[in-house]
Amino acid sequence: MKKLPLEIVVPIYNEGKKIIDLLDLFQLNIKNKFRVLLCYDMDTDDVFEIKGQFDKYNFEILLVKNDYTGPCSAIKKGFSFGNSDCVIVYPADDFINYKILDNMYDLYTKGSHIVSASRFVKGGSMKDCPLLKSILVRTASFTLYYLSSIPVKDASNGFRLFSRELIEKISIESKVGFAYSLELLSKCNRLGMKISEVPAEWEERSVGSSRFKIIKWLPQYFKWYIYGLATTWLKRKKI
Repeated sequence: MKKLPLEIVVPIYNEGKKIIDLLDLFQLNIKNKFRVLLCYDMDTDDVFEIKGQFDKYNFEILLVKNDYTGPCSAIKKGFSFGNSDCVIVYPADDFINYKILDNMYDLYTKGSHIVSASRFVKGGSMKDCPLLKSILVRTASFTLYYLSSIPVKDASNGFRLFSRELIEKISIESKVGFAYSLELLSKCNRLGMKISEVPAEWEERSVGSSRFKIIKWLPQYFKWYIYGLATTWLKRKKI
């Protein structure tokens, strides 16, 4: 199979018609050649009820079954299944940031191995976030930016572009949530590979329930937070 410039990995869990709305936005707004990998947990997912509508799109859509359950393993399955120069992990409930995907790919073509969608730079925003989640996310991002050599202001966001070179170079150890994203960011920085960021908007989802589990996921996030600090303060290099 011929290698594509870009794949968009979307972890899904009974997202229903929202997936069609998202795919419509991709078709209307993304100029670069791409395909979409919808990574699901179970054969009962309601994505199969709308699968018949996929033929109307001018890009390829593949359903990729997660070997386990949860967003982390779904995304890692998408990474291993893919065949592209780079991958963007995109939230299934994000109907705002489709407009920055071409810009993210453009930064990849200019040498970036990670392009981070950042809520905490000029032009970015985070709205209606639960208080505890907001405190943890902002504190981690603020301290990593000012106390480490990681050059992005939004360290915890799972919405990012990753180069295939980086994905193939690094063995992802994370097993829960979106900890993989902070892990790849910290390891990419330790390897001295280029990292960029673009402004992104974020709003708490209004339909369905969030799968963000702060207490359960926090230990693995903290592991890669310390890893990021160690690169700077303990002069750790290479992996």
